[in-house]
Order: sequence, then structure tokens, then C-alpha cells
Amino acid sequence: MAITIHWIRDNAELAQQCQAWRQQPFVALDTEFMRVDTFYPIAGLLQASTGEGAWLIDPLCIDDWTPLAALLDDRGVTKVLHACSEDLEVFQRLLGCQPRPLFDTQLAAAYLNLGFSMGYSRLVQAVLGLELPKGETRSDWLQRPLSETQVSYAAEDVQHLAELYQALLPRLSAEKHAWLLEDGAELVDSLGRDSDPQQAWREVKLAWKLSRQQLAVLRALCAWRETQARLRDQPRNRILREGTLWHLARLQPQDRVSLARIEDMHPRTVRQDGETLLRLIAEAASLPPEQWPQPLDEPLPLEASGLLKKLRSVGQQEAEQLDMAPELMLRKKVLEALLKSGFPHGPYHLPDSLKGWRRERMGAALLARITALTTPGASA
Repeated sequence: MAITIHWIRDNAELAQQCQAWRQQPFVALDTEFMRVDTFYPIAGLLQASTGEGAWLIDPLCIDDWTPLAALLDDRGVTKVLHACSEDLEVFQRLLGCQPRPLFDTQLAAAYLNLGFSMGYSRLVQAVLGLELPKGETRSDWLQRPLSETQVSYAAEDVQHLAELYQALLPRLSAEKHAWLLEDGAELVDSLGRDSDPQQAWREVKLAWKLSRQQLAVLRALCAWRETQARLRDQPRNRILREGTLWHLARLQPQDRVSLARIEDMHPRTVRQDGETLLRLIAEAASLPPEQWPQPLDEPLPLEASGLLKKLRSVGQQEAEQLDMAPELMLRKKVLEALLKSGFPHGPYHLPDSLKGWRRERMGAALLARITALTTPGASA
């Protein structure tokens, strides 16, 4: 059956339709964007559906996004998306807000034990029995006019997303539905705020190997890279590669010749930003010890990998009881944080990252399990 397609190409049409959507219990949303050589995604098309046709919003024609922002913030309308982390970035950049409440159909599939991290086409096939054509994801969504194939692809995607929601929702218990919305809220909260450039150094691989003085240099360089990526609207690695940051912090070159010899250092970077980098390194390296960052925890030793596997069984048992995808239960980072809180012999503490229903249902069992596993002479 052909999908009815409605275009929204001016502010008045957007305001009128957003008001209509706010009278509905849900609206499915999707985005198409370009992000080849920019830090921020550039919106090429926004799609919406309540199950009766598809609305295509042309962001190149709209300059007042207030009505759509109000819709996204309307707690009475469920916003339906699929694997939506990049869509959320588009909304944050374009509208400065996030969809609440958020129902992610990829998460819903995991809650129903249909599969974890399922791709959209596969989920549509499994639930709706429809074979989707190969996508236009990599095509140019900023070109005008869009091709017929692009328009059809975008409309079908959002129409079937609404149908997915209508098919999945009745299969979820009230409890699982509440948990899914809880996960959606956590995702929105984590992506809805800009990360602090001063904390970017914590994410650098092998940063734990550096001394506190070297970490001070790494902190300054990472903050500069993060800030410049946003100001220049360029990918972080276009400014400076992560591995290069680590080598700069460790070796701390003092002149342009030494700077140019750093691994993966691009000659363009030396020409354009060399003096700035040398100044940042010198300033951070000369900070007094009381201003150095605290050292990062070392990775868990190899013998802890067996403990991780045994702890994961707590989540697997809970998943079996709830008929949910096991991967949905306990994230590896949560289990690692639990182990690091008291390894090797305790006492252990539940990490703050274990929250909500997972903490309520599995927190006590995790503490009991890890205590039994790590107490000398105790039986696991």
C-alpha cells in the first residue's frame, strides 16, 4: 500500500502540525543527516508519523523550531525512535532539547527478548513481516530536490516505525514498559548535555599509564581539542588524533622539531596549531603538584575476567526469569566498577552507574555473589 506523504516546508505548517501531533498519544520520529567532515550533524530531513501517513519536514526551509521543541518536551506524547543516539544529537543541535518520554523500539525488542541491538530492517522483518529495500542512508540528504528513492525511503522508515510501536506496545507488560521509558530517560539525560572538555582526558585509552604530571598535560590538550572541534565544527581526530594526545602528554616536546616527530602528528597541525600546542604543554607541565589530576585506576588484572563472567550470571538468571535479552541486564562497565570498588577481597560497593530497576532487582544479589566469590574460604 502506498504511503501518503505530506511535506512541511514553512514555519506555519510546522506549527499547525505540531499542535495536531500534541493531541495524539504518540508520534514516531526519524532523522536523516550528514556528518562526513563536521563535529555536529547537519540535519537533511526530519520525519514524523502517527501511523497514518508520513510527514517530511525540510529543515532547510524552517527557521522557527519552537513548535517542534514543545512537542518533544510534551510529556503527554510518547516519542518513538529506533537506536536513536544519533537522532538525539540532531535534535540537540537543531532544537536544543530532547524527546521525552522516549520509547526506543530497539530497546523494546530486547525487553521482549526478540534480540539485542537489532537493526531496523531486521526488526521490521521480524515483527511486521516486511522486507525493506536497501537504504539511502549514505546518500546526500542536503541535496535539493531529493530523489524519489530518498523520499520513499524516508517516508517508509517513519511509517513502519509507527507500526512497530503499535505492534510492540501491547506485548510489553506495564512493568517492562516503565523500565523501557526509564532507560530512554537515562539515554536522553546522558546525551542531552554537553560533556565537559575538562573531563575529556579521562576517556583516552592508556591514560592510566601516565604520571600525574603527564595527566595534567593530557587534560589541557584534550580540553583544547574538544573545544576546538566544537568551535571549528570538525571531527576530533581532524584536530588531533587520540593516540597523538597520549604521546604528546608522555613526551612533552618543547620545540616544533620535536613536535613534528610525535607519532601521527600531521604537518598541517604543526603549522596551524604548533605554537599553541607547545604553549599548552609547557603551561600544564609546570603546574604545581597540587593541581595535577589524581591518577586513574589501572585496568582490572587478568584474574578478574573470570569473576566478571560469574557476576554476569546474576544478570543472565534475571533475564531468564523476565524473558528479556541477557545483554540488557548488566553492562560490563557496571560490573568492572563493582569489582574495582574493593578488589581483590572487598568490601565492595554498588557503583552509582547501577541504578533504577536494575539496582533494585540485582543489587543485593550482585553484592552477595561477589562477596562469596572473593572471600577466602567462602563457597561460591
